[in-house]
Amino acid sequence: MSYTELKEKSVKELQTLLADLKAELFSLRFKNATRQLDQVHKIQLVKKDIARTLTALNAKKEQGDK
Repeated sequence: MSYTELKEKSVKELQTLLADLKAELFSLRFKNATRQLDQVHKIQLVKKDIARTLTALNAKKEQGDK
């Protein structure tokens, strides 16, 4: 997901997306620990999406969009 797409979302949508991404990251890490994950690069992709989402969320909060 690109940052420009995230900038268009509301704070509520970003918070929901962040929760979903964190749950996905937990699942991927668990699968990796149990050797069930074949595509380990997906962990890095989800971590980058979380960082982008947090950046967009913090920018929205600074602007006062609630």
